[in-house]
Amino acid sequence: MDTLGLGHYNGTAMPGAIGNFAVAGHRQTHGAVLDNIHTLVPGDKIYVQTRDGYYVYIFRNNQIVLPSSTDVLLPVPTQPAATPTEGYLTMTSCNPRFGSEERIIAYSVLDHWQPASAGPPAEIATQVARALGKG
Repeated sequence: MDTLGLGHYNGTAMPGAIGNFAVAGHRQTHGAVLDNIHTLVPGDKIYVQTRDGYYVYIFRNNQIVLPSSTDVLLPVPTQPAATPTEGYLTMTSCNPRFGSEERIIAYSVLDHWQPASAGPPAEIATQVARALGKG
């Protein structure tokens, strides 16, 4: 996990697993890792890197909810009776950007996985190299 402000919700799936991998991050403090969550558009790719490899999720939609709406963390988000059959990524953050009256939720579905031994996906290889000081 990005230790600069992204946290994994206990009890939710891990990256790549069937079910809901849910994370929370700040938009304006602690690294502002989800500052641009509101700019995602359907079809955008979200990359999650672990020591095992890269998980690629496809953004579907976002939703604004009250802070008490915990059903977004269910194995199939907002579907209490559903059994998961695929991997989901749910990202949560405060809304509006400088407030906490609501939460913005970004929902994505797992598209594919690439092992670390294959290196990063081609479309992010330059950014990964730069982040590692190799580019």
